[in-house]
Amino acid sequence: MKKYLINIIIFISLSLSTEINGNGTTAANFLEIDVGSAPTAMGGAYVSLANDVSSSYWNPAGLAYINNRQVFFMYQPWILDISSVYSGVALNFKDYGTLAFTMNYMGYGDEAVTTVDNPEGTGEYYSANEFATSVSYGKRMVDWFAFGASFKYISSNIWHMNASAMALDFGVLVTTKFFSPTNKRSQGMKIGMSISNYGTRLRYDGIDIMVPIDPSPVFGNFDDVEGLYKMAEWELPLIFRLGFSVQPIYTKKFRVLFAVDALHPNNNNESVNVGTQIERIIPGKASFFVRAGYKGLFLKDSEYGLTYGAGLRFYLSDFNFFDIDYTHKTLGILGDIHLYTFKFSF
Repeated sequence: MKKYLINIIIFISLSLSTEINGNGTTAANFLEIDVGSAPTAMGGAYVSLANDVSSSYWNPAGLAYINNRQVFFMYQPWILDISSVYSGVALNFKDYGTLAFTMNYMGYGDEAVTTVDNPEGTGEYYSANEFATSVSYGKRMVDWFAFGASFKYISSNIWHMNASAMALDFGVLVTTKFFSPTNKRSQGMKIGMSISNYGTRLRYDGIDIMVPIDPSPVFGNFDDVEGLYKMAEWELPLIFRLGFSVQPIYTKKFRVLFAVDALHPNNNNESVNVGTQIERIIPGKASFFVRAGYKGLFLKDSEYGLTYGAGLRFYLSDFNFFDIDYTHKTLGILGDIHLYTFKFSF
């Protein structure tokens, strides 16, 4: 058994050390864009911290830590009229777990239709968009272990072309007493793992791939017979995340949090995300958060980098609150990106 485990560790180590990547080999890559201002500000190091509606994206097991009902909305404007919206609602059923419904939408704006004869435009415009809707479930099996899963439908559309796929996400969360400043499990080290976008392939179809052909140019009169280009199938961006988080400082009025995630995608090399959060609490009234992180450590030719943001939480009662969060991140040649998130727990 020991030899078997050693072989597995060696195999995984060799797999993670390879420089071969799959850039440009997947579709629906909007599924890789980080969701939520708090997770994004922490550099995407969130698989062990997921505890709200955005857990459907990061780690469905985190839904188990929602104590009542929750509504979540994120808006992320990008360059060239591109924008991303993520929204969802979660319902906790006490002993039965938490059920969540979410939508992740990416719109690419309107683009002028151009041809060889009309390089300045024909007067027509086309649009493109992608979205994913999901149903997620998370439950604590015991006090220290939670499991979650998501089923999602994915659609990608550009002008008269469209493609769709279905996928599953799985995740677990383990809470330990390690490094707990209070010796309580809830303040100890948390370990999270998730697999995202394990599903079918995308194949585009529509009237834009129709082309007139002449199957017999020598004999007969078969001009302009309808033909179709054969489109290739594209994999979804499969992502494996493994991470942990600790709270070295935990008091009634001041808390510090550190998190690290390791990512293994099917379309790029492995990378590491790191993040931290400082929380100042006014008991019974509000909390103020300052967050910072770095995304894409050890990723060659990365356009990612420093992320930071802040948030404010207003307490209505112990488990009822309203959050406003903001994040700034840079994407190299794509420039600066801003995120705005609103969350209401009631």
